[in-house]
Amino acid sequence: MDNRIKEIEDLIKLISKFPGLGPKSARRAVLHLLKNKDTILKPLSHSLTDVYKKITRCLNCGNLKILDKICICESKDKFDKICVVENLADMWVIESSDIFKGHFHILGGTISSGEKFDQKNLLIDSLVKRVKNNSLKEVIIATSATVEGQTTAHFIEDAIKNNKIKITKLGQGLPVGGEIEQLDDGTLFSAFENRVPVSDNEN
Repeated sequence: MDNRIKEIEDLIKLISKFPGLGPKSARRAVLHLLKNKDTILKPLSHSLTDVYKKITRCLNCGNLKILDKICICESKDKFDKICVVENLADMWVIESSDIFKGHFHILGGTISSGEKFDQKNLLIDSLVKRVKNNSLKEVIIATSATVEGQTTAHFIEDAIKNNKIKITKLGQGLPVGGEIEQLDDGTLFSAFENRVPVSDNEN
């Protein structure tokens, strides 16, 4: 006799796709949700529906925004620097550390070495447009020190190097193979403070 319920099994499969979760962890999470249907499961389902309906990705900077509302990148706050990161988690880590004051550009991933990639999904074209259309003094490339992160950094350098703008990348403090979202505030501060010039076309 099979005691499994399809709806529950489907939910377990979906949750097991979350980063850091496997089938066993997903099963425990689902059992906890079912045990707390009114206090957790119901409000969670409402929140997920709201996020699905109302939140979208800005195709200009890659940040999240409310549908039909202007994004923070279109606000009146003017900065002369853009920090380029791989994903939202990286941006949130840098923001919470209060190290950087400026605009962000969230690529939405990295380029895998030797593989074709969708430049539109990575928002590299929109980065080039932002560099050309704004009075910027510096682009800080804050991709991870992984092979994919550095491949992406080199591609970005080539894409924007002909503009009259200073291009830097994170320096000492960023360990080889390290991912931005895993770094502590002290390491991030050191990496930003010691960033090194990649290209300087200001003159």
